[in-house]
Amino acid sequence: MKVAFYASMKPPDDPVPSGDRTMARQLFKALEMVGHEVELLSRMKCRVRSSEHLDEVRADADHEVARIAALWRAEGAPDAVVTYHVYYRSPDLVGAELAKQFGIAYITVEASHAGKRSTGEWAAAQALSDAAIAQAVLNICFTARDREGIASIAPPERIALLAPFADLDGFDVPPARTGDGPVELITVAMMLKGAKMESWRLLVDAIRRLKPGGWRLLLVGDGPLRGEVERLFTGVEAVRFAGQVDRRAVAGLLARSDVFVWPGWREAFGLAYLEAQAMGLPVVAMESGGVADVVRDGKTGMLSPQGDAAALAAAMERLIGDAALRRQMGEQAMQFVRGERNLPLASAALDALIRRAVA
Repeated sequence: MKVAFYASMKPPDDPVPSGDRTMARQLFKALEMVGHEVELLSRMKCRVRSSEHLDEVRADADHEVARIAALWRAEGAPDAVVTYHVYYRSPDLVGAELAKQFGIAYITVEASHAGKRSTGEWAAAQALSDAAIAQAVLNICFTARDREGIASIAPPERIALLAPFADLDGFDVPPARTGDGPVELITVAMMLKGAKMESWRLLVDAIRRLKPGGWRLLLVGDGPLRGEVERLFTGVEAVRFAGQVDRRAVAGLLARSDVFVWPGWREAFGLAYLEAQAMGLPVVAMESGGVADVVRDGKTGMLSPQGDAAALAAAMERLIGDAALRRQMGEQAMQFVRGERNLPLASAALDALIRRAVA
């Protein structure tokens, strides 16, 4: 089957690393893995920075649709358009329109609908996002939360769940935990405004509550708010900054660490949690957003109530002080991700969903 793949928020080959880019790459690879002929529909970002920016994005999208339509009329259209991450800040104004014009199947992956955005300044962008979701023959959701959100605009037979997954290529680094010295905590996250910055603030709050000694924290990641994050950790001596490193290096750092820590404030689900667990690390996070869809509370990690820094610190203290529990949860975490959330399994499930929808 010939599939046109589109990531409306950020293309798979975008130079700026992020969870969105990683998942877009994984989906592209998952489609190719089962034999689909996959083409990147467009590199245009339908990212709406503000309500005033919407008209500019729509004009750019109209030009892009005209360009691609001319190519398809000359060379033939694909069998389906698969668009990743449709929501009010990145409504699909390209893939959905082309699918409509050429009468081909339109499918979304990780689309979402926030009822509160249906009024106010984002209403117009939300309406465009909702129209694409309603048009889709299938909306594939990663979390129950997203499924519940779009159930008001798409019938149940056009909604399916696909468990979040991780491409573990490059994560074959053997564990290098010695058990000697301080417990190695690690965080891998971008340093951005919004929900990410709120997570950094919650993490700092929790870290400052820990008993001194017996642990160290390594922060992996970078971003425009790197300076602000560094200022938040002023005076915390057991914290080190690694900056941005490549994927293989992340795997190596995880292999030498003991516990993965990240609050995950309003996190969609978090690929970093899956990658950390695949390397045998138990997770400490908050039950926020879709985190519970990738971390099994009490088995592969510990989830504290959303926004409760004291509870987050208590979970860290428990794992810092209990090596046996760290090993037990770490082993269960590795089995969970490598056995249930790997790319080949997800690829087969995605293929079955798409073929059934197109048929």
